[in-house]
This record gives sequence, C-alpha cells and structure tokens, in this order.
Amino acid sequence: MLERLLRMLIKEFTQVLRNPRMRAVVFVMPVVQVLIIGYAVNTDVRHVPLAVYDLDRTPASRDLLARFEGSGCFDVVRRIQGEGDIQTVLDAGSAKAVLRINRGFAEDLDGGRSAQAQLLLDGSDSNTASVILGYAARITADFNRTIIEQRFAKTAGMRLEAEPVALAWRAWFNPNLDSRNFFVPGVLAMLVAVISIILSSMAIVREREIGTMEQIMVTPIGRLEFILGKTIPFALIGFLDVALITVIAVFWFQVPLLGNPLFLFLGTGLYLLSTLGVGLFISTVSTTQQQAMMTAFFFMLPAFMLSGFVYPIANMPVVVQWVTYLNPLRHYLVIIRGVFLKGLGMEVLWPQLLALAVLGCIMLALAAGRFRKTMA
Repeated sequence: MLERLLRMLIKEFTQVLRNPRMRAVVFVMPVVQVLIIGYAVNTDVRHVPLAVYDLDRTPASRDLLARFEGSGCFDVVRRIQGEGDIQTVLDAGSAKAVLRINRGFAEDLDGGRSAQAQLLLDGSDSNTASVILGYAARITADFNRTIIEQRFAKTAGMRLEAEPVALAWRAWFNPNLDSRNFFVPGVLAMLVAVISIILSSMAIVREREIGTMEQIMVTPIGRLEFILGKTIPFALIGFLDVALITVIAVFWFQVPLLGNPLFLFLGTGLYLLSTLGVGLFISTVSTTQQQAMMTAFFFMLPAFMLSGFVYPIANMPVVVQWVTYLNPLRHYLVIIRGVFLKGLGMEVLWPQLLALAVLGCIMLALAAGRFRKTMA
C-alpha cells in the first residue's frame, strides 16, 4: 500500500509542478498577493461589543455608561466584576473593548477635577480598534460638554482648569494599531483556502476529463489510497505556503508571532481538512475543470464575505451569524490572529480547533461518499 501511495504522490506532484503556470499559482501568487494586500487593504467597521468595569457605581458613572449604550455604536455584552475578567474577555474576543471607570469618578467631577476613565481595546483588529477609539472620544466629548454646561456655565467668571472626564486608552495585542498586523495574518487564511480548494477541486475531474480515471481504477490502488494521493500533495503545498507567508509576515512586515508556530500548523492542518474536503467534493460533482473552477470561486466568495475578514460578523443578521459557524475560514481567522497577536493556545482556541475538526471530517466524508457513488 505504501509503495502504491508513494507512486500516486509522485504522480500528483509531477503533474502539478511541471506546469509553469501552476507553479506560479502555487508559489508566486501567494507572495505577490500578500505584499499587495498587506500594503493596500483598508476597511471600516461599525458595530462594537463592549464590556464594562465600573468601580465607582455612582449616578455619574452610570450616566457616562448610558451614553455609550445609547449612542448606537456600542452594545454592552458583559459587566466585569474583577480585574482578571478584563484579560479573559479580550483574549476570548467576546468584547472588542473594556470601559474601566475608576473609583472616585463622581467625587472628582464634583470637585472640578478630571475624572479618570480608561478604554482597553483589542488591538488585534486594528481597524475596529481605531473606530472604537473615535466613537469613545466623541461620546466623552459630548459628556464633557454637558457637564460644563450644567455645572460651570452658570457660574460667572469661573474657569475650568481641566476637562471633566479624561479618557485614557490602551490597545492590547497591537499597541500602535498597525493595520498590517490585522490584515497580513488574514491574507494567510485567504490564500491557503484559494490554493487548497482550487487545486483539489480539479484533482478528480482532471483525471476524468483527460480519460485516465478508468486506467487508474483498474490498477490495484484502492479508493482510500486514491483519495489520500489526491489530498496529501495539496496539504503539503498548503503547509509550505503557510510557512512562506509566515516568514514574510514576521520578517518583512514585522508582524509579531507571539504564539507557538507548531500550534499554528496544527490549526492549519485541521483547516486544510475542510478546504480540501470542499475541493474534492466539488471535483466529484463537476464534469470539467472549468466547471470545477467556477464552482470553487462560487463557494469562496461567500466564504470570504462571511468570515469576518472584510465585514464584522457582529454587524450581520442573527441568522447569517449562525450560518458563519459552518464557514471554516471564520474559525481559522480566530486561530491565526490568536496565535500571531495574542499568543493564545489550546486553552482558549480549542472551540475553533474542534469546529474545524468536525467540519473537516464532514466534508471529507461527503467527498468520499460522492466519489464511491460516482465510481460505483
């Protein structure tokens, strides 16, 4: 079995790499795209989940919080009870920002001093963090204006030595809010999907189109060996592209890699289960390579749109948000940014790994079942 499998692997690698255009697709296109997109891509986001840590618990602090809630820009998703919860919600991504209102907030306002509040941002999504900061600054400015009008404008000749509320901010995971730290890891997920789905979607249909499928099936090679022979080369190419793009991201764009690279490759392996399964399924239902290519792009476009890379998932309708859980790209993006920018591991990212494993097994099972039905 191993000898037959080895022959099958050699055949697939030779067939893929002997074509100059295919070599360009596999190795040149990822480098060119990551360079272009890393410099050029920019988007805007609008919807922000917010956690609140109110240490003052006074009418003044609740008034400030009510302005955040009533602005339409923020949804308060959690009330934090301790300092340790801040790390938890930002690591898990359940909130994009934490509003921390210090003790003595109302007392400082009443005394004419600057009351202290802090906004802690998830900087792994630099674009969202910048928007959050702009929203928070506008809301705080409106709050300050109201305080000035209510407490100081009626007092003739009185000068305000300091602004009523001084909002400090700090971005975790991406202190300078560098957009490349957000986009470049996302490009990695996109390119792995493009390469693995397109190559695997043409694997079986190519044999059928050129008339070699029957020749292969009369050989001693089994169906399992055939499927493995069609998927392992593309999986290895996917791993190679991940290593190549990671090197470019870290050493060219200076994107920090805070987590374990081996964990990144573990997530990549589970991600490839899904993308290769999708590609093989497309290949079994297509009759020509052109049809397989068009079907692959038909799948990838909504997958990209529903991944959270371009548009925040929180902005989507609730039904669509549930649909995104069937998208392997969504889960892989969480893993990539968690490993690159947050240094996370199994203890936080296990739900995404489990989702990719389940989706991958389902897609490969569907592809194998379709292949058996086709060749019966």
